[in-house]
Amino acid sequence: MSSSPSPTARVGRLAVLAVGLCWLAVLFDGLDMSIYGSVLPHMLAQKALGLTPDQAGDLGSYATFGMLVGALTAGTVADRIGRKKLMVACVALFSLASGLCAMAGSVGVFGLGRTLAGIGLGGLLPTAISMVSDYAPRGRAALTIGMLMTAHHAGGILSAYVALWIVEPLGWRAAFWFCVLPLLFVPVLAKFLPESLSFLVAKGRSEEAGELARRYEVALPAAPADEQATAGRWNSLVSLFRGGEWSQTLLYWPASFGGLLLVYGVATWLPTLMRGEGYNLGSALTFVVLFNLGGIVGMLVAGRASDRFGAPRISAIWFALTAAGVFLLSVHMPLVLTFAVVFLTGVFLNSAQTMIYATVSIRSRPENRATAVGWTSGMGRFGAVFGPWLGGQLLAADKGDWGFTAFALAGLSSMVFIGIAALRGSKRTAGSDSEQKLVGAH
Repeated sequence: MSSSPSPTARVGRLAVLAVGLCWLAVLFDGLDMSIYGSVLPHMLAQKALGLTPDQAGDLGSYATFGMLVGALTAGTVADRIGRKKLMVACVALFSLASGLCAMAGSVGVFGLGRTLAGIGLGGLLPTAISMVSDYAPRGRAALTIGMLMTAHHAGGILSAYVALWIVEPLGWRAAFWFCVLPLLFVPVLAKFLPESLSFLVAKGRSEEAGELARRYEVALPAAPADEQATAGRWNSLVSLFRGGEWSQTLLYWPASFGGLLLVYGVATWLPTLMRGEGYNLGSALTFVVLFNLGGIVGMLVAGRASDRFGAPRISAIWFALTAAGVFLLSVHMPLVLTFAVVFLTGVFLNSAQTMIYATVSIRSRPENRATAVGWTSGMGRFGAVFGPWLGGQLLAADKGDWGFTAFALAGLSSMVFIGIAALRGSKRTAGSDSEQKLVGAH
């Protein structure tokens, strides 16, 4: 009898490599994205660079504006040049941009660094999501994406400890120097990360795909039947509006807008708003840790539930629970109860948005998956730009409590849009089931 590995084991070996490397890249993404919010209370207290609360909100929006640019362009670029090359470039860009922030002598230079970092951060996430979707085990696409996104929250937790252990003794610049360290990961990613087999086949790079498949002893995916899938520069984007797809696309985009307004508004201002509620800096950073721990738990729970009940349905429920949790944070409660609310809000908030990405990724064809996820993320980045700015304006006007209410309303709006998408999708249950099986075959 042959002792060669089973097909499942062979696929698993390649999947573990691809998902593992993407997980580390997203960990650094989460660290870089969260570090500003974690060190912001210290920067405001020390009046670093002459920073005021309304300027601080603007700076938070600079990064998310960069993410908007990165997300909108990266999906199309990745579907043309390859997901591996783009991921390597994105990690290098946001690492170098953190160095610029560390050296900044003015708010303008610091803002430029955060904008450039945002471009790299915005490009990495949808590309990584589309990459792991290609290698997800059959029927486990949403769970695999959820596992990937735990890295983003692990990075958020790491940012809180960087602020606690490095900023106090060494200053805020040391935190951004720490965020340059992922540059050392770039050669590892370039050498070991496999390119998407589906991308290679879709682009007609059969020899390269065959070599990769032989190395890991896996079968090549079938070439796309639709020849238009590989034709035309804008074809991947146009395909999001063909047939009946336009209505779903126009539901996903505003749902993502509200979700990312909520995610980045809370991520940027949570420590500062909680200090405004009377908690000390140590407690405020504990909220960041609990919020991100909740995010890790939520990703795993939501991913498993979405694979069973449907990602849009779970996302809608999660947004409703998020809105309730965020609103409760405006109420001053005993510390232990506040900790519990922050944790549960983290469970639902972060995974609600990720399940929008999972829905889009699962229902997209391999050859334009990065474009679909990238544009959904990119449209949401308008909300990500608006959220930190809104928090800064409310704080500058001494209306910090209204920040929680505004963020809760954003969650309710996303619940409505993704809920409608869930209801429309229920009419195509058979088609959705076949799409989820197709993802598992990549």
